[in-house]
Amino acid sequence: MTFSGVIPPLLTARTAEGDIDTDSISRLVEHLISGGVSGIFALGSSSEVPYMTNAERELVLRTCVEAIDGRVPLIIGTNEQTTARVIDEAQRLLAIGGDAIVVTSQYYAIDDLHEEERHFRAIAAAVDVPVFAYDVPVRTKQKLPVGLLAKLAREGVITGVKDSSNDDISFRLLALETADLEDFSLFTGHEVVCDGAMLSGAAGMVPGLGNVDPAGYVRLYEAARAGDWAQAKAEQDRLAQLFTIVNVTTPSVSGGAAGLGAFKTALELMGVISSRRMSTPMESLNDTEAERIRGILGEAGLL
Repeated sequence: MTFSGVIPPLLTARTAEGDIDTDSISRLVEHLISGGVSGIFALGSSSEVPYMTNAERELVLRTCVEAIDGRVPLIIGTNEQTTARVIDEAQRLLAIGGDAIVVTSQYYAIDDLHEEERHFRAIAAAVDVPVFAYDVPVRTKQKLPVGLLAKLAREGVITGVKDSSNDDISFRLLALETADLEDFSLFTGHEVVCDGAMLSGAAGMVPGLGNVDPAGYVRLYEAARAGDWAQAKAEQDRLAQLFTIVNVTTPSVSGGAAGLGAFKTALELMGVISSRRMSTPMESLNDTEAERIRGILGEAGLL
């Protein structure tokens, strides 16, 4: 299976009381598929997965499997602290469903480049689905080197990379190193430079903002694939303006809660999910912030 296109990282909807809201998750899946996405990535950073219990993760995954019903590939995050914990998480979740897994480097553990290579090799050997490396140093506190990723790609250990490093130089170099690999897929996790990533040779994008406007990102992707870079830029410029919803919060809201909270608030205002509730202890956006987001959504033509 070769992956490409727009694969948004699914948000995890909660009820106003804080429970997993399966009805809202199902509606969000429909919103994404109706927008033309190529796949869905569940249980990643945008899912607030570090805040979820194992039972909640399993409930979300079962809900996704049922709602997707085989219409698009389902990629699942299996991010844990160390190799053994990732393998355990992957095997437990894949028993429910999923077409590929996403794996970060180890975190909390003190390791080196050799251990990271053994980490990915052991995980790939333990599962029978494709493995994506997830380069997200803001969470793992270490950047996955281009040389390591290219080596793992060439040897078939990983089938792709989700790059959320915000390192455009490394992204470009990895694209060059893997350009001849037909079965390898490099994705950007950046919301506002997807046109540049596509020009660099990306297979697609995994934008959190894609939960709000999946059709916009699909238009951007299709324009880029067609070589219509003026149209791709115009769509990216519109989406960059929409992305300013993450800047409406007060200092009492953390950076992570501001971004994901803005996406949830937008979806609540659009009638896709029932509540903007964040996972404890993150702060949910207030009504004043929601009204600011309403204005930006209106300007983007989403209300």
